Amino acid sequence: MYKYISKSENDTIEFAKKIASNLKEGDIIVLSGELGCGKTKFVQGILEYFNIADEISSPTFTIVNEYITPKVKIYHFDVYRLSNSDEFYEMGGEEYFSNGICFIEWGEIIQDILPNHYIQISFKKNDNNENYREILIEKRGK
Repeated sequence: MYKYISKSENDTIEFAKKIASNLKEGDIIVLSGELGCGKTKFVQGILEYFNIADEISSPTFTIVNEYITPKVKIYHFDVYRLSNSDEFYEMGGEEYFSNGICFIEWGEIIQDILPNHYIQISFKKNDNNENYREILIEKRGK
């Protein structure tokens, strides 16, 4: 497990860029944490690394946003509005897993259908400083 303390939104974005340099097609990243804790800002940093940052929007109502780069496809899911993993299956969500890099906000909702290997990134607000975030990164599976 790796722990990082972000001190600002920009800090979170810059940290995400460093993570992005190690990602490859087939990587699945589950982003967990309460509303407003930095999950979408983190994805913004990933997209900035791939030079597509001005296209970022939260996929809350569309479930998934697709971004195509010259190197890889990026899929940004927000499954907050899904009741369970059956709804994810119905939309063909699992087909994205091997076709690009997948970021899944609120991934615990579909925990039972995630592949055996993925990266869990948890965001936690700091009670003493509203701008600080504790970011925990854990590899699950391989």
